[in-house]
Amino acid sequence: MRQRTLSAAMFVPPLLIVLALGEPWFGGLIAVLVAVAAWEATRLLRGAGYPAGTGLAMVGALAVAAEVASGGQTHYGGLLIAAVVIVSGVVAFGEKDTKVGFSGWMGTAFVAVYAGLLGGLVRVGQIAPPLSGTAPVAQFGADRAWILLVILLVWSFDTGAYCVGIALGKRKFLAHISPSKSYWGLVGGLAASTAVAVGGLWAVGQPAVMGLALGPLVGAVAQAGDLAESMLKRAAGAKDSGGLIPGHGGILDRVDSFIFAAPVAALFIAALVR
Repeated sequence: MRQRTLSAAMFVPPLLIVLALGEPWFGGLIAVLVAVAAWEATRLLRGAGYPAGTGLAMVGALAVAAEVASGGQTHYGGLLIAAVVIVSGVVAFGEKDTKVGFSGWMGTAFVAVYAGLLGGLVRVGQIAPPLSGTAPVAQFGADRAWILLVILLVWSFDTGAYCVGIALGKRKFLAHISPSKSYWGLVGGLAASTAVAVGGLWAVGQPAVMGLALGPLVGAVAQAGDLAESMLKRAAGAKDSGGLIPGHGGILDRVDSFIFAAPVAALFIAALVR
Protein backbone atom coordinates (compact mmCIF):
# COMPACT_ATOMS: atom_id res chain seq x y z
CA MET A 1 0.00 0.00 0.00
CA ARG A 2 2.88 2.36 0.81
CA GLN A 3 4.40 1.76 -2.64
CA ARG A 4 1.04 2.36 -4.32
CA THR A 5 0.60 5.63 -2.40
CA LEU A 6 4.08 6.87 -3.34
CA SER A 7 3.53 5.98 -6.99
CA ALA A 8 0.19 7.82 -7.00
CA ALA A 9 1.89 10.85 -5.45
CA MET A 10 4.33 10.88 -8.37
CA PHE A 11 1.73 10.16 -11.07
CA VAL A 12 -1.18 12.44 -10.12
CA PRO A 13 0.52 15.90 -9.83
CA PRO A 14 1.99 15.82 -13.38
CA LEU A 15 -1.42 14.83 -14.75
CA LEU A 16 -3.09 17.75 -12.97
CA ILE A 17 -0.36 20.15 -14.14
CA VAL A 18 -0.83 19.11 -17.77
CA LEU A 19 -4.61 19.44 -17.38
CA ALA A 20 -4.12 22.95 -16.00
CA LEU A 21 -1.96 23.84 -19.02
CA GLY A 22 -4.81 22.77 -21.31
CA GLU A 23 -4.45 22.06 -25.01
CA PRO A 24 -2.35 21.01 -26.83
CA TRP A 25 -0.51 19.65 -23.81
CA PHE A 26 -3.36 17.56 -22.46
CA GLY A 27 -4.09 16.05 -25.86
CA GLY A 28 -0.39 15.28 -26.25
CA LEU A 29 -0.35 13.49 -22.90
CA ILE A 30 -3.37 11.40 -23.89
CA ALA A 31 -1.65 10.50 -27.18
CA VAL A 32 1.40 9.25 -25.26
CA LEU A 33 -0.80 7.24 -22.89
CA VAL A 34 -2.73 5.75 -25.83
CA ALA A 35 0.49 4.68 -27.57
CA VAL A 36 1.95 3.08 -24.43
CA ALA A 37 -1.35 1.41 -23.55
CA ALA A 38 -1.53 -0.05 -27.07
CA TRP A 39 2.03 -1.35 -26.75
CA GLU A 40 1.23 -3.01 -23.42
CA ALA A 41 -2.04 -4.43 -24.75
CA THR A 42 -0.27 -6.09 -27.69
CA ARG A 43 2.13 -7.75 -25.26
CA LEU A 44 -0.79 -9.10 -23.26
CA LEU A 45 -2.57 -10.31 -26.38
CA ARG A 46 0.55 -12.15 -27.48
CA GLY A 47 0.66 -13.83 -24.10
CA ALA A 48 -2.96 -14.85 -24.65
CA GLY A 49 -2.16 -16.35 -28.05
CA TYR A 50 -3.10 -13.43 -30.32
CA PRO A 51 0.06 -12.22 -32.12
CA ALA A 52 -1.01 -8.60 -32.63
CA GLY A 53 1.29 -6.29 -34.58
CA THR A 54 2.72 -3.72 -32.18
CA GLY A 55 3.52 -0.90 -34.60
CA LEU A 56 0.28 -1.15 -36.55
CA ALA A 57 -1.76 -1.41 -33.34
CA MET A 58 -0.12 1.74 -31.95
CA VAL A 59 -0.73 3.71 -35.15
CA GLY A 60 -4.32 2.48 -35.29
CA ALA A 61 -4.91 3.34 -31.62
CA LEU A 62 -3.68 6.91 -32.17
CA ALA A 63 -5.95 7.23 -35.21
CA VAL A 64 -8.96 5.93 -33.27
CA ALA A 65 -8.13 8.26 -30.37
CA ALA A 66 -7.99 11.24 -32.76
CA GLU A 67 -11.36 10.28 -34.24
CA VAL A 68 -12.99 9.82 -30.84
CA ALA A 69 -11.49 13.06 -29.51
CA SER A 70 -12.66 15.09 -32.50
CA GLY A 71 -16.06 13.47 -32.85
CA GLY A 72 -15.12 12.15 -36.31
CA GLN A 73 -14.06 15.57 -37.61
CA THR A 74 -10.44 14.74 -38.50
CA HIS A 75 -9.65 14.78 -42.21
CA TYR A 76 -7.68 11.54 -42.40
CA GLY A 77 -8.35 9.67 -39.15
CA GLY A 78 -11.02 7.36 -40.52
CA LEU A 79 -8.95 6.55 -43.61
CA LEU A 80 -5.90 5.83 -41.44
CA ILE A 81 -7.96 3.44 -39.31
CA ALA A 82 -9.09 1.67 -42.48
CA ALA A 83 -5.50 1.52 -43.70
CA VAL A 84 -4.34 -0.09 -40.44
CA VAL A 85 -7.07 -2.77 -40.69
CA ILE A 86 -6.18 -3.45 -44.34
CA VAL A 87 -2.41 -3.56 -43.83
CA SER A 88 -2.66 -5.78 -40.75
CA GLY A 89 -4.85 -8.14 -42.78
CA VAL A 90 -2.33 -8.21 -45.63
CA VAL A 91 0.52 -8.85 -43.19
CA ALA A 92 -1.44 -11.82 -41.83
CA PHE A 93 -1.33 -13.41 -45.30
CA GLY A 94 2.30 -14.31 -44.66
CA GLU A 95 1.45 -16.57 -41.71
CA LYS A 96 1.33 -20.20 -42.87
CA ASP A 97 -1.13 -21.16 -40.12
CA THR A 98 -4.25 -19.22 -41.11
CA LYS A 99 -5.67 -19.48 -37.59
CA VAL A 100 -2.60 -17.71 -36.23
CA GLY A 101 -2.72 -15.13 -39.02
CA PHE A 102 -6.38 -14.42 -38.45
CA SER A 103 -5.81 -14.15 -34.67
CA GLY A 104 -3.03 -11.62 -35.28
CA TRP A 105 -5.22 -9.60 -37.62
CA MET A 106 -8.09 -9.50 -35.14
CA GLY A 107 -5.72 -8.78 -32.26
CA THR A 108 -4.21 -5.78 -34.03
CA ALA A 109 -7.64 -4.34 -34.87
CA PHE A 110 -8.85 -4.96 -31.31
CA VAL A 111 -5.92 -3.14 -29.72
CA ALA A 112 -6.36 -0.16 -32.04
CA VAL A 113 -10.00 0.28 -31.06
CA TYR A 114 -9.55 -0.64 -27.39
CA ALA A 115 -6.65 1.68 -26.55
CA GLY A 116 -7.95 4.41 -28.85
CA LEU A 117 -11.14 4.80 -26.80
CA LEU A 118 -9.04 6.74 -24.28
CA GLY A 119 -9.44 9.68 -26.67
CA GLY A 120 -12.88 10.08 -25.10
CA LEU A 121 -11.23 11.98 -22.26
CA VAL A 122 -10.19 14.71 -24.69
CA ARG A 123 -13.68 14.63 -26.21
CA VAL A 124 -15.15 15.50 -22.81
CA GLY A 125 -13.30 18.82 -22.99
CA GLN A 126 -14.36 19.41 -26.60
CA ILE A 127 -18.08 19.09 -25.87
CA ALA A 128 -18.08 20.60 -22.38
CA PRO A 129 -20.97 23.07 -22.03
CA PRO A 130 -20.01 26.60 -20.96
CA LEU A 131 -19.84 27.37 -17.27
CA SER A 132 -22.05 30.10 -15.93
CA GLY A 133 -20.38 33.01 -14.22
CA THR A 134 -21.83 31.86 -10.90
CA ALA A 135 -20.42 28.33 -11.11
CA PRO A 136 -17.98 27.77 -8.20
CA VAL A 137 -15.26 26.56 -10.60
CA ALA A 138 -15.93 29.08 -13.37
CA GLN A 139 -12.31 30.28 -13.24
CA PHE A 140 -11.04 26.85 -14.35
CA GLY A 141 -12.71 26.96 -17.76
CA ALA A 142 -15.34 24.52 -19.00
CA ASP A 143 -12.98 22.04 -20.66
CA ARG A 144 -10.68 21.67 -17.65
CA ALA A 145 -13.54 21.55 -15.16
CA TRP A 146 -15.46 18.80 -16.97
CA ILE A 147 -12.38 16.68 -17.67
CA LEU A 148 -11.36 17.00 -14.03
CA LEU A 149 -14.87 15.95 -12.97
CA VAL A 150 -14.66 12.76 -15.05
CA ILE A 151 -11.19 12.00 -13.68
CA LEU A 152 -12.43 12.48 -10.11
CA LEU A 153 -15.45 10.28 -10.77
CA VAL A 154 -13.24 7.39 -11.84
CA TRP A 155 -10.71 7.92 -9.06
CA SER A 156 -13.45 8.19 -6.44
CA PHE A 157 -15.02 4.94 -7.60
CA ASP A 158 -11.65 3.19 -7.46
CA THR A 159 -10.90 4.59 -4.00
CA GLY A 160 -14.35 3.84 -2.59
CA ALA A 161 -14.32 0.31 -3.99
CA TYR A 162 -10.84 -0.35 -2.59
CA CYS A 163 -11.52 1.00 0.91
CA VAL A 164 -14.96 -0.54 1.38
CA GLY A 165 -13.85 -3.78 -0.26
CA ILE A 166 -10.91 -4.12 2.14
CA ALA A 167 -13.14 -3.42 5.15
CA LEU A 168 -16.25 -5.43 4.26
CA GLY A 169 -15.56 -7.40 1.09
CA LYS A 170 -16.26 -11.01 1.94
CA ARG A 171 -18.56 -12.02 -0.92
CA LYS A 172 -16.61 -11.88 -4.17
CA PHE A 173 -17.82 -10.26 -7.38
CA LEU A 174 -16.83 -11.94 -10.68
CA ALA A 175 -13.96 -13.67 -8.92
CA HIS A 176 -13.14 -15.73 -12.01
CA ILE A 177 -11.92 -12.50 -13.63
CA SER A 178 -10.55 -10.55 -10.65
CA PRO A 179 -10.37 -12.29 -7.24
CA SER A 180 -10.00 -8.99 -5.37
CA LYS A 181 -13.40 -7.59 -6.41
CA SER A 182 -16.34 -7.83 -4.00
CA TYR A 183 -19.98 -6.79 -3.95
CA TRP A 184 -19.36 -4.44 -1.03
CA GLY A 185 -16.49 -2.90 -2.94
CA LEU A 186 -18.81 -2.28 -5.88
CA VAL A 187 -21.35 -0.64 -3.57
CA GLY A 188 -18.69 1.51 -1.94
CA GLY A 189 -17.33 2.61 -5.29
CA LEU A 190 -20.76 3.53 -6.65
CA ALA A 191 -21.58 5.48 -3.49
CA ALA A 192 -18.31 7.42 -3.75
CA SER A 193 -18.69 8.22 -7.46
CA THR A 194 -22.30 9.30 -6.91
CA ALA A 195 -21.32 11.65 -4.09
CA VAL A 196 -18.57 13.17 -6.24
CA ALA A 197 -20.95 13.49 -9.21
CA VAL A 198 -23.54 15.35 -7.13
CA GLY A 199 -20.96 17.76 -5.74
CA GLY A 200 -19.12 18.06 -9.05
CA LEU A 201 -22.20 18.91 -11.11
CA TRP A 202 -23.13 21.56 -8.57
CA ALA A 203 -19.60 22.97 -8.88
CA VAL A 204 -19.88 23.29 -12.67
CA GLY A 205 -23.27 24.97 -12.39
CA GLN A 206 -25.46 22.01 -13.38
CA PRO A 207 -28.38 20.48 -11.44
CA ALA A 208 -26.83 18.40 -8.69
CA VAL A 209 -29.63 15.84 -8.97
CA MET A 210 -28.19 14.73 -12.31
CA GLY A 211 -25.30 13.31 -10.33
CA LEU A 212 -27.62 10.55 -9.15
CA ALA A 213 -27.50 9.26 -12.74
CA LEU A 214 -23.99 10.32 -13.81
CA GLY A 215 -22.20 8.95 -10.73
CA PRO A 216 -23.51 5.36 -10.87
CA LEU A 217 -23.20 5.30 -14.67
CA VAL A 218 -19.55 6.35 -14.78
CA GLY A 219 -18.75 4.22 -11.73
CA ALA A 220 -20.29 1.10 -13.24
CA VAL A 221 -18.57 1.62 -16.60
CA ALA A 222 -15.25 2.33 -14.87
CA GLN A 223 -15.62 -1.00 -13.07
CA ALA A 224 -16.33 -2.68 -16.40
CA GLY A 225 -13.18 -1.16 -17.87
CA ASP A 226 -11.11 -2.45 -14.98
CA LEU A 227 -12.63 -5.93 -15.32
CA ALA A 228 -12.05 -5.95 -19.08
CA GLU A 229 -8.33 -5.38 -18.58
CA SER A 230 -8.27 -7.95 -15.77
CA MET A 231 -9.80 -10.48 -18.18
CA LEU A 232 -7.09 -9.67 -20.72
CA LYS A 233 -4.35 -10.08 -18.11
CA ARG A 234 -5.82 -13.34 -16.86
CA ALA A 235 -5.98 -14.69 -20.41
CA ALA A 236 -2.30 -13.73 -20.83
CA GLY A 237 -1.28 -15.13 -17.44
CA ALA A 238 0.07 -11.73 -16.37
CA LYS A 239 -0.28 -9.91 -13.05
CA ASP A 240 0.27 -6.42 -14.51
CA SER A 241 0.27 -4.91 -17.99
CA GLY A 242 3.83 -3.68 -17.46
CA GLY A 243 6.25 -2.31 -14.89
CA LEU A 244 6.57 1.37 -15.75
CA ILE A 245 4.89 2.57 -12.52
CA PRO A 246 6.20 0.95 -9.31
CA GLY A 247 3.34 -0.42 -7.26
CA HIS A 248 0.84 0.22 -10.05
CA GLY A 249 2.10 -1.97 -12.89
CA GLY A 250 1.87 -0.46 -16.36
CA ILE A 251 0.11 2.49 -17.95
CA LEU A 252 -2.78 0.27 -19.07
CA ASP A 253 -3.33 -0.70 -15.42
CA ARG A 254 -3.86 2.99 -14.63
CA VAL A 255 -6.04 4.00 -17.57
CA ASP A 256 -8.15 0.85 -18.03
CA SER A 257 -11.17 2.35 -16.25
CA PHE A 258 -10.96 5.56 -18.31
CA ILE A 259 -10.94 3.59 -21.58
CA PHE A 260 -14.57 2.64 -20.95
CA ALA A 261 -15.66 5.52 -18.71
CA ALA A 262 -14.49 8.52 -20.74
CA PRO A 263 -16.52 7.86 -23.93
CA VAL A 264 -19.63 7.03 -21.89
CA ALA A 265 -19.24 10.21 -19.82
CA ALA A 266 -18.80 12.22 -23.04
CA LEU A 267 -21.99 10.67 -24.44
CA PHE A 268 -23.89 11.53 -21.25
CA ILE A 269 -22.68 15.13 -21.35
CA ALA A 270 -23.46 15.53 -25.07
CA ALA A 271 -26.94 14.02 -24.75
CA LEU A 272 -28.23 15.34 -21.43
CA VAL A 273 -26.22 18.33 -20.21
CA ARG A 274 -27.07 21.83 -21.39
